[in-house]
Amino acid sequence: MISVNNVSLQFGQRKLFSNVNIVFSPGNCYGLIGANGSGKSTFLKILSGQIDSTGGDVTVSPGKRISVLKQDQFAFDQYTVLTTVIMGHKRLYEIMTEKEAIYSKIPFTDEDGMAASRLEEEFNELGGWNAESDAAKLLSDLGIEESLHTAQMSRLEAGQKFRVLLAQALFGNPDILLLDEPTNHLDVESSMWLEEFLCDFQNIAIVVSHDRHFLDKVCTHIADIDFSKIRLYAGNYTFWSEASQLAARQRSEANKKIEEKRKDLKDFIMRFANNAAKSRQATSRKKILEKLTIEDIQPSSRKYPYINFEQEREAGNDLLSINNLSKQADGEIMFERLNITIHKGDKVAFVGPDDLAKTMLFEILMNEARADSGTFKWGVSTRRAYFPKDNSKFFNSQLNIPDWLKTYSPNTEEEYIRSFLGRMLFSGEEALKPVNILSGGEKARCMFTRMMVIQPNVLILDEPTNHLDLESITSLNRGLSKFPGTILFSSHDHELIQTVANRIIEITPGGYIDRISTTFDEYLANEQIKEQRHQLYKGVNL
Repeated sequence: MISVNNVSLQFGQRKLFSNVNIVFSPGNCYGLIGANGSGKSTFLKILSGQIDSTGGDVTVSPGKRISVLKQDQFAFDQYTVLTTVIMGHKRLYEIMTEKEAIYSKIPFTDEDGMAASRLEEEFNELGGWNAESDAAKLLSDLGIEESLHTAQMSRLEAGQKFRVLLAQALFGNPDILLLDEPTNHLDVESSMWLEEFLCDFQNIAIVVSHDRHFLDKVCTHIADIDFSKIRLYAGNYTFWSEASQLAARQRSEANKKIEEKRKDLKDFIMRFANNAAKSRQATSRKKILEKLTIEDIQPSSRKYPYINFEQEREAGNDLLSINNLSKQADGEIMFERLNITIHKGDKVAFVGPDDLAKTMLFEILMNEARADSGTFKWGVSTRRAYFPKDNSKFFNSQLNIPDWLKTYSPNTEEEYIRSFLGRMLFSGEEALKPVNILSGGEKARCMFTRMMVIQPNVLILDEPTNHLDLESITSLNRGLSKFPGTILFSSHDHELIQTVANRIIEITPGGYIDRISTTFDEYLANEQIKEQRHQLYKGVNL
């Protein structure tokens, strides 16, 4: 158990949270959520003892081990991959190094023998004889091939290092597991494996993530940072999100009778309790939700932008034709001989292990890069709006946000521009900031506003959820789902792909897979596609 007692944190005049009292119990996975900058990562550091709070204290049950997903990818460059993972269990690694030092002594005295004996006993109790095999299995499960297990960490790429550090955090069955954005750099298979791991995890797990699908799969509780407090709610992210919005709507309905409100909330709670998913998690969630009282559900203070894409006119049926398109970068094949026809109304998720391949394809289609061979042709009636992964070139300006937006809008009337910005949560002084000083999330919201005023019939989006908070991701998801036109997009957000895409195209260096009229979950579960993917990835180093 880990107990948070009257914990407060303040930086100067800025108060992140105050008088927080929470008890985290074994057998549960807690999703820590909050607006960007609310202190999620900071709170994890307080729990792990990396930083001190300005008030209160954190109590951990005696003898319990805390494991943290480390963020410094260069901290272990001098160690091998396997050793880095084992270092996740600090005491076990200390014993291993002490044993090695004692056994290398010359001469080896009786006192050394007694010390070695004591270490061997503790080593055995901690499962030391299985340490290397357990570490190797974690690495393999997370997609680190066996040939790299004995390599120096300095040889690995950033994404591979992240997976090793994740294996390090999971190693040795920690009592308390603290994970900050654990699905970053993971492919679909690795994310699904991590979901299963956490669903079967019997101890305490506390995770920060912007991946709604992941939070829904693994969390039994949500810890929400809001109103400078941290409140604990039973259920997964979707339950918390919909419940808080329902509570907010009911609070605004002053004339609605209390009994009607209570009935609505009870029906809502029971619907989620009966639909709880995922083996062991399902039972615990259902029991917890059935015990909820109406007062347990509170509205959130966080605001959702309104993202709504409208097309000025429909595109024709001949939308996009791609013929034998190929591209290499630095001698590596990005894709080759792509032959794809995009039809009006297609919402295509481009997936695959190489993000650069998808970025290059979109840049080629937007005439911002050249293919090595092949051609493509857009229909004459298409009007395209592009959300690039790197949007920095759009913000090399000291214009304020309204004036910046006017440079892209056919209608430059102040009221029209301000109405769009207001929907995207830019109002008052916030709307007058120069665009070159905006945060990543603010720039993303500006880019969506730019796309909305263009009124396109084709949207092209390259990792659009990067830099967004959960509220903006949810709003973007709704906007894309409602859009009547055509969408080409790439994303690591499982929920976004599952709920928006009606077609999946997976790009690999060995070829591509194109499946029409399928959801992402159906695509992943299809045995024929699994075999096809296996053949395409043979011999490819991911």
